[in-house]
Amino acid sequence: MFVRRTVSACLLAAAALTAVAGCGGSGDTAEPAAAPAAGSGSAAASASAPARAGLTITDPWVKTTKKGMTAAFGTLVNNSDAEITVLSGSSPLSPKVELHEVADVKGKMMMRPKEGGFVIPARGSHELKPGGDHIMLMGVTGAVEPGAQVPFTLTLKDGGKLEFTAIGKDFAGAKEDYQPGMKHEG
Repeated sequence: MFVRRTVSACLLAAAALTAVAGCGGSGDTAEPAAAPAAGSGSAAASASAPARAGLTITDPWVKTTKKGMTAAFGTLVNNSDAEITVLSGSSPLSPKVELHEVADVKGKMMMRPKEGGFVIPARGSHELKPGGDHIMLMGVTGAVEPGAQVPFTLTLKDGGKLEFTAIGKDFAGAKEDYQPGMKHEG
């Protein structure tokens, strides 16, 4: 009798986990994130099953642009007891998405691909911000207006994925110019 109840309880728990994991990419079970200060609307982030318990993003946003390049920002939060590494990103808005950093190269600040990806320590966070680490979108296929909702997928070293939606936001600070001609190494 005890074994039958334990098996039944395990089957019910597995079914519940499967139902939650199956909804991961739809956004309807996403935890809301605060909207960017100057943006409108709200942003939501959700993760696929392997990343769901470990990695989230708060306040995801994308710098508005008419064409060319732009970047996405937010704070990656690791809720697990193990380090998580983000290796790559993708978005239907851009055929080429790279993880970037801004680094001092021979006395000049330059954007370049981030060697090894973004590493988020156990129970820690990693800020993506203008003038620092960011998700670079090159050759965007459409304008990003204030309040636009841009989907992203980040791929993790362990094969997991984090899906989220970033909100378009006007931003002129940090002297960022994500357009051709900016000093860019890589």
